[in-house]
Amino acid sequence: MDDLERTLDSVGPRLRALRKQRQTTLADLSTETGISVSTLSRLESGDRKPTLELLLPLAKAHGVTLDELVDAPLTGDPRIHLRPVTRHGMTMLPLTKRAGGIQAYKIVIPPGARDRPDTPQTHEGYEWLYVLNGRLRLILGDHDIVLTPGEAAEFDTHVPHWFGAADDQPVEFLSLFGKQGERAHFRAKPRENG
Repeated sequence: MDDLERTLDSVGPRLRALRKQRQTTLADLSTETGISVSTLSRLESGDRKPTLELLLPLAKAHGVTLDELVDAPLTGDPRIHLRPVTRHGMTMLPLTKRAGGIQAYKIVIPPGARDRPDTPQTHEGYEWLYVLNGRLRLILGDHDIVLTPGEAAEFDTHVPHWFGAADDQPVEFLSLFGKQGERAHFRAKPRENG
């Protein structure tokens, strides 16, 4: 088996992992890309070889480059090319690139981009937010909180939640998210006695 065949054979598992990481169904991905559910399923299982016309919309939907999607060999360029993704009125810049574990994002939400939903969302995982600029409105269960720069919140994402700009200014914040319920752990130097 040559390098090209190995690369093409590895695309299916990578597509499945990216879709699962985004917690997206084949039907949702089909709607987003215009690729049929059966074709997506065959791509993920390796029963269909990927083509450029299939990979381009999939890379865009998953917010990765084609190089990342096919695990292209490194070119020796040490720069990291993170690409923002816009979803649900938010612009998200991934700050980590490893699959699984805790994921880090810088998120920017313009004012009015996310109207409060009738039903806040729940899903698997644990999230930690830190506000950089602006004011972040966080609805968490029965709590309605406004966080300002330098303030942080952490919560189990099984609790119904929603967040957006608190006023007519954009809000920027960092998000650490773990799908398996990982929590951020902080170390502090113990206080000296006396």
